Amino acid sequence: MADAVARDLRIPVVRRRVGARALVSRKSMIAFFFALPLILIVLCLVVYPAFYSMHLATLNKSMTKFVGFGNFEFLFKRNTFWMVVEQSVLFAVTAVIFKAVIGFVVAHFVHNIPLKGQRKWRGMLLIPWVIPPAMSTLAWLWLFDPSYSAFNWILNHLGLAGIPWLGNPYWARAGIILVNVWVGSPFFMIMYLAALKSVPEQLHEAAAIDGANWFQKIWYVNLPMMRNIIQITALFSLIVTFANFDIVKILTNGGPVDQTHVFATWAFTLGIWGNDIPLGASVSLFMFPILAVAAGLILRNIRNRGNEA
Repeated sequence: MADAVARDLRIPVVRRRVGARALVSRKSMIAFFFALPLILIVLCLVVYPAFYSMHLATLNKSMTKFVGFGNFEFLFKRNTFWMVVEQSVLFAVTAVIFKAVIGFVVAHFVHNIPLKGQRKWRGMLLIPWVIPPAMSTLAWLWLFDPSYSAFNWILNHLGLAGIPWLGNPYWARAGIILVNVWVGSPFFMIMYLAALKSVPEQLHEAAAIDGANWFQKIWYVNLPMMRNIIQITALFSLIVTFANFDIVKILTNGGPVDQTHVFATWAFTLGIWGNDIPLGASVSLFMFPILAVAAGLILRNIRNRGNEA
């Protein structure tokens, strides 16, 4: 008798569990069908071109013969390739560091403004990131123009000699980094500002009671709380900066004498202008191992910190 009563009491519980599982399964299917168009777009525009570029990298120039790693062996023997590797790493790492520092400082500046004024400042500071990079780079091209440069006009009125901004390799690299920092810093600023909003005010109050000044609050309170966001934002920006094409293409087109080429522009030059698409695909694929190592180190650091916490 007691077993029968217990069994009758368990039946509604089992039915509720089965019903909950069916509901979750049905919601998961609905969510999958809603996401299916985006999944198909990613497969068509990202996954398929990636695998197709791997296939192209194993063919000869006329794309009629399989050569395996022959294109990579050819690239490794060229000094221009290693120069492009060095320039790409220098460009990406330097630009990300400057963007991270500027974004961190500006985010703290905006965060300390009263709420009524923050919207105005956020809107103005996001303008460089919202404007299409090709359009803003054209404006910078005019600023760097050797004959009508606004920068050289200011230098001449100060009694200083003009600078060949895009004619000298070192100044050209500095100009490319400057434009990339100008375009990308607002993204860091808005990400760090969102992270600052999530820092509990009680931590700042406790630090103030302990006698911490503003720098100590930033170093010992804000920075540890924002560390994961800083690393994820830097990783995303590093990937985008490595694949940057429009800024270099518009400002210098890789010149002077290939001294400012990065992976994307040199791959375009070899593949499209040089009519050697397999070789261009090989150059573009070389970005993958570099970014994979950087992503692995950053994500492992975040995971280890999460396990320690």
